[in-house]
Amino acid sequence: MQNTDLRYLKSLSNQYPTVAAAATEIINLQAILSLPKGTEHFITDIHGEYDQFQHIIKNGSGAIKRKIDDEFGNAISAAEKKAIATLIYYPEQKLKQVLKTEDNMEDWYKVTLYRLIRICKSASSKYTRSKVRKALPKDFAYVIEELLTGRPDISDQEAYYNEIINSVIRTGRATELVIAFCNLIRRLVVDHLHVVGDIFDRGPYPNLVMDTLMFHHSVDIQWGNHDVSWMGAAAGNPACICNVIRISAKYGNLNLLEDSYGINLVPLARLAMNKYDKDPCNCFKLDYREDEYDVRDALLDEKMHKAITIMQFKLEGQLIKKHPEYEMEERLLLDKIDIKKGTVCVEGEEYPLRDTNFPTIDWNDPYALSSEEADVMDRLTTAFQNCEKLQRHMRFLFTKGSLYKVYNGNLLYHGCVPMNEDGSFTSVEIFGKRYAGKALYDVLENYARKGYYAIDPEEKKKGQDILWFIWENKNSPVFGKDKMTTFERYFVANPKTHEEPKNPYYRLLNNEEVVNHILEEFGLNGEEAHIINGHIPVEAKRGESPVKCNGKLLIIDGGFSKAYQPKTGIAGYTLIYNSYGLLLAAHEPFESVDKAVQEGSDVVSHTVLVEHVVKRKRVADTDVGRNLKESIGDLEALLRAYREGVLVEKSAER
Repeated sequence: MQNTDLRYLKSLSNQYPTVAAAATEIINLQAILSLPKGTEHFITDIHGEYDQFQHIIKNGSGAIKRKIDDEFGNAISAAEKKAIATLIYYPEQKLKQVLKTEDNMEDWYKVTLYRLIRICKSASSKYTRSKVRKALPKDFAYVIEELLTGRPDISDQEAYYNEIINSVIRTGRATELVIAFCNLIRRLVVDHLHVVGDIFDRGPYPNLVMDTLMFHHSVDIQWGNHDVSWMGAAAGNPACICNVIRISAKYGNLNLLEDSYGINLVPLARLAMNKYDKDPCNCFKLDYREDEYDVRDALLDEKMHKAITIMQFKLEGQLIKKHPEYEMEERLLLDKIDIKKGTVCVEGEEYPLRDTNFPTIDWNDPYALSSEEADVMDRLTTAFQNCEKLQRHMRFLFTKGSLYKVYNGNLLYHGCVPMNEDGSFTSVEIFGKRYAGKALYDVLENYARKGYYAIDPEEKKKGQDILWFIWENKNSPVFGKDKMTTFERYFVANPKTHEEPKNPYYRLLNNEEVVNHILEEFGLNGEEAHIINGHIPVEAKRGESPVKCNGKLLIIDGGFSKAYQPKTGIAGYTLIYNSYGLLLAAHEPFESVDKAVQEGSDVVSHTVLVEHVVKRKRVADTDVGRNLKESIGDLEALLRAYREGVLVEKSAER
């Protein structure tokens, strides 16, 4: 036996000091391997749409309804099933409604609790008692455990079981117990949540989405380009800060920064009023929601929108000139403006400008910030870096997130693997070395983390620049387009200049050889391996399918964001992966929580794909299962060491 192996076994013996302890743990882990795998829920491109996100999370993309149907079948009516589903989604709100309309609450509590217990038993059946126990709310841990494990069908336990429920009602705790059961059911039905990118931008409440995710029992996140922009802003990259403010202004969400994150935008407002007071800012009209925006703020917000946009173009130009290896020189457009003619030259062609008022641009040095802009930028950078709530949310993204994830035989990423037309991986220069495929993802993620965490100023600055590169470079895995035509969309009317050609990856998605090549690059193979992809809205109303390459690749962005829904025709795709296989669903827009509670309305979901596995998946078939098998192997080695006298049981040493 190697010395390192012996040292490890000695360390392991502190946790399992006897033959009996090691053998018991082997038995326990071996039994866990035979349980069905937990249900995974995949969701992407939330874009701040908190209500839609919250409802999809609460109903598990239909998993709660399916659990109710499986348990009750035709034993209760469709209306009763709908009522209990709504109760599980929104217990507090639904109970308020019930208290107003129900004549006999004691009977209602009894019937409802018995039904919730049945659903909860079914949902908990794929877990160990220990895991269920850890999920129980502290106030009702004993009561719920007794109700879940009791046998009211046996005469010896019937009275005991019923008396627990009667006592809960009599002591006035029934409402709290109902809520506890509903929360527990949601917790047990979905074992793990994957968020495949783009929590931020466009919608008004990404902060609430982040708060929810931070309290989720088990979640991972694959960064989207909009998330990375916010991460770069929190790290202190000025171009990312401008981009975050610009998009917030464009969609009428500046209050998110001011009220929710406490970012002081007064210096920017002063600059905007000083430089653009008489400017109608016609190119900077807001795309706001009338029911969620105070139109009295529009005039100032439009001026702030223009002020921060000009600052962004300047700062991005500085980065492009600093990093010629980014190959973005064609995006240097401020110096291509002929202010006397009122035109701009884009890729060799001259176009008239829609707006020629640029009071802060020095035409001898168009990418330099004016002294006023530089002062505003310093203040904004300090505000972003010192915002405790923003930093807490971004640290969570860094801790729980990554550019890609391989999980239970599936590859998850937000955008694309940058490719050439022939299906080969694009080679990209990052600080003097070239990377492609998985290696490109790894090096970009490494530098992104340095941009936030590094102590060395030079490494930190490199990382901050890479965070901006990930946001909009053509070779960024989470962007996936040849260019970002932000300037042209503001200043050039010709729609030809607005086009953003996609990476060849998106034209090769139905090529099985290419998709298999990607899976192999990330260490996956076999018929049951899939790519789960976000980022590009699927235009369902034009007949586009999210299922590519005979089901090997699934694009689950379908328009959570209300800004995308006119184009996509739906409100997003989500994916469920349980022990029986994959279920891809397309969702109609969610109206409101009030309507869901009052009328029992739910998101109408249409099953797009059902892919059944040949053999039901067990924990043994998962990543957790592989880790458990390794632990079993270690424990068996410890057991042999005890029995061969290499190690002495701790109790026998005394």
